Amino acid sequence: MINQHLAQKQRLKILPQQIQLLNFFHLNTLELEQRIQQELQENPLLEETSSDADQLAEKYNKDEVQDYKDWDEFAHDDIPDYKLEYTNYLNSEKIPNVPVAESFDFRKDLKEQLRLISSNENEIAVADFLIDSLNDSGMLDQELERIAEDLSFKNKIWVETDDLEKVLLKIQELEPVGVGARNTRECLLLQLNKMNRKRPDVQLAILLLKNHFTDLHSRNMDKIRSHLKIDEDELKIILQLISSLRMKPVLDNVTPGFNQNIIPDFVVTQTGDQIDVQLYRSCTGSFHINSSWREMAEHVSDKNDKATVQYLKSKLQSAQWFINAVQQRESTMLKIMKAIVKLQHDYFVTGDINMLQPMILRNVAEMVGVDISTVSRITCNKYVDTPFGMLLLKNLFTEGITNQHGQVISNRVIQCAIEEVIENENKKCPYTDQQLVAILSEKGFSVARRTVAKYREQMQIPVSHLRSLWA
Repeated sequence: MINQHLAQKQRLKILPQQIQLLNFFHLNTLELEQRIQQELQENPLLEETSSDADQLAEKYNKDEVQDYKDWDEFAHDDIPDYKLEYTNYLNSEKIPNVPVAESFDFRKDLKEQLRLISSNENEIAVADFLIDSLNDSGMLDQELERIAEDLSFKNKIWVETDDLEKVLLKIQELEPVGVGARNTRECLLLQLNKMNRKRPDVQLAILLLKNHFTDLHSRNMDKIRSHLKIDEDELKIILQLISSLRMKPVLDNVTPGFNQNIIPDFVVTQTGDQIDVQLYRSCTGSFHINSSWREMAEHVSDKNDKATVQYLKSKLQSAQWFINAVQQRESTMLKIMKAIVKLQHDYFVTGDINMLQPMILRNVAEMVGVDISTVSRITCNKYVDTPFGMLLLKNLFTEGITNQHGQVISNRVIQCAIEEVIENENKKCPYTDQQLVAILSEKGFSVARRTVAKYREQMQIPVSHLRSLWA
């Protein structure tokens, strides 16, 4: 028997155009320029807008055929002869080769190593994204769930976290040892696993880090000796072995004399108390739709070849959407950046980290009137050039903690205070977490010991007894 049921459901669907727009928000300045060049090559209706400087250069281009000059014009020309000689200027087609200083990039080296052990194109693409996500120390400080989401939006295919986990294990087998580790514990374990595991000290060190890493942080040596069934001298040997390992897989990544240039996405300037926000490079006016092609696409008749009609209309629609997407991206970027500057006005005026206010993505989203995901895409992997240096926008988003005076301060301020105290401590007798709590309390920061331990681990600073061993 056939039955009919009427049901009403609410479903959230993301249109393909919305996904493409989110991808535009995620691009930085260089990636957007590459995307524009790709679109200019694929879409014949789009053409690049020539600037006034280009038009002036074309006007006085020496390679072009000049108008005829008779003897009177040539004889009374007041240009000196030496300026007309070929050897006094460089031909644009024969630019001399200038030697470039060689620099070492561990990410490029990792990609080359990976291609020696894997030939799967999908696996290589995922591995390249993971390698590019490593920080300058060679560690993966982002969660795999977040990386999987970014990779899914970029490639327009859904990527599972388990697939990233499998590829990450292969990256961790590459050189330098410990690369791709997600925390200090994993970095130390990767180095120990590369050693001779038949050695008893290596075996005990692996067991200690796997099962008693928390006890090592809390300096519960009696419990460690009891569980591992070792004496005090053996424990000292194990700790010396652990102290000989590297806390970070990549050290001194920057080659001497090699400058890492970062192209910002925003420029913040200050005139008195007035703060101006601008895009570093606006791409809105760098291309336009060709008028003749537009007229042809709009007035084409259906009596013509249907394939040609469909092609022209689709390219025209694609070009219009592309221009609107770039304009919407830049306008949204300016709105979000101005909202950030308004929330962090004192910080951008002074440049003092202590003036940084607690701020989360929701605060900016509510002020601008956009979704939180839009703010996340706009601020991801983008830099702002300020009078006091280059800043990564993600570093401006911090949570807040109430101090002794009832004021809400950023946790970034507390992290800087902890780092400053540890840098000035006696290296042979470093402060414990409880002593750090007392010192911070004197500075006006009322935080718990577990909070200090949490921030210390985020900054990858070891516990006091390990710092004393490495002094």
